[in-house]
Amino acid sequence: MKKLKTLGELKKSGYQSRSIKAELRENLIKKLQSGEQVFEGILGFEDTVLPDIERAILSQHNILLLGLRGQAKTRIARLMVHLLDEYMPVVAGSELNDDPLSPISTYAKDLIAEKGDKTPIEWVHRNERYVEKLATPDVSIADLVGDVDPIKAATLKLSYADERVIHFGLIPRSHRCIFVINELPDLQARIQVSLFNILQEGDMQIRGFKLRLDLDIQFLFTANPEDYTNRGSIITPLKDRIESQILTHYPKTIEIAQMITEQEAKIPAAQAKGVVVPELFRVMMERISFEARESEYIDEKSGVSARLSVSGFENLMSTAERRMLINKEKKTTLRLTDFWGVIPAITGKVELVYEGEQEGPYNVAIALLGKAIKAEFLSFFPNPDKFRKGVDRDPYGTIRAWFADGNTVDLLNDASDKDFHKALDSVAGLSKLVEAVKPANGDKYLFMELALQGLSEMDVVNKDFVDSTFSFRDLLANMLGDMGGEE
Repeated sequence: MKKLKTLGELKKSGYQSRSIKAELRENLIKKLQSGEQVFEGILGFEDTVLPDIERAILSQHNILLLGLRGQAKTRIARLMVHLLDEYMPVVAGSELNDDPLSPISTYAKDLIAEKGDKTPIEWVHRNERYVEKLATPDVSIADLVGDVDPIKAATLKLSYADERVIHFGLIPRSHRCIFVINELPDLQARIQVSLFNILQEGDMQIRGFKLRLDLDIQFLFTANPEDYTNRGSIITPLKDRIESQILTHYPKTIEIAQMITEQEAKIPAAQAKGVVVPELFRVMMERISFEARESEYIDEKSGVSARLSVSGFENLMSTAERRMLINKEKKTTLRLTDFWGVIPAITGKVELVYEGEQEGPYNVAIALLGKAIKAEFLSFFPNPDKFRKGVDRDPYGTIRAWFADGNTVDLLNDASDKDFHKALDSVAGLSKLVEAVKPANGDKYLFMELALQGLSEMDVVNKDFVDSTFSFRDLLANMLGDMGGEE
């Protein structure tokens, strides 16, 4: 088909015009019947969001994706391009992607009237049929719909009554395309009103011109919930004209969240080769995001984007790689201490409520790390609070006694693997504790560090973080030291 160069050749080929919504519908039907994946790379929505989108496309609806940030709304919109035909014929030189068999612009109509079947046609690839606009308060009607262009009028010596003086905006230029407006509530109410006729009747008006452009557009809008974005809202009449409103959501399980992070994180090959990533730490990285979504310090209406886990994992890998390079090692394994390199990826991606602002972003991030460590510790080790003194045999007794004797252990962020292992081995009873609970193929030092960090989160031992060093010591000795300092 792409070899066809004129309107006459197109007619002889048997080409039939159809609306973009019919095109999307027919191509979706083919994919569903063949069992082909429609929205590749979208994870966790298989039984919720994606079926709703497919139903909306089959119903030939305009779509509103409503959800918090980082829920793949824009990615879904961009993937809809794959439901379009690979190439589409247009009248050559047309600003509005005119269908050669059903033109809407004055330019295309005049050209066809003049040249008939010899009218030249061009072919537009489906990737060029996607138009995206981020809604901001400064977007004008001229940007979206169009306006009179005085320079064009002067150059062509045309009257302002002539339709050819119109400069078309993004929407008419998206004729026979997918048009996406991101963050719809940020669009001023008077601009939203300008979309009424286009959505309901499929036509538009510019500056009082008596023209009717039968636009053929698949609209897709994205928005955060209205109660979050206090800069504006979607006006009710516009929402009423968008036939399908679909709610998105965050991953419902840590396993799905892990798959998303693994898919999205950009890890250089050399980094992936040099840094061993225990499965436990992949789970912990996702648990931080899950804890953040439940935190009393973070605004739940703002949400916690999946980008937190993605950026956090990239930082985690880079922290270990930097340590490996400093120590001139060829390979290393991630440590819990490396998670403190994740803090910059947390602080910039959470919106704090008043209580969180009082705590400060850094302390909130530390608290989230602590909760994740505690959760992982309790999934492998017994809860130290459940052992009654003098009644139950305390598996942590040797460790408690070692710290009670005044011993301390320091874990340096950038310590070599050899020094790091030596520091952990110095804690009496720690190795024996780990041997009793760790999986058969688990890394001993990983679980030794988890036990030590977990005991600090359970207030069995005290942990201080000063100058990139974690110092662990007896909790009571630390309290007495503080009291002595006050005196």
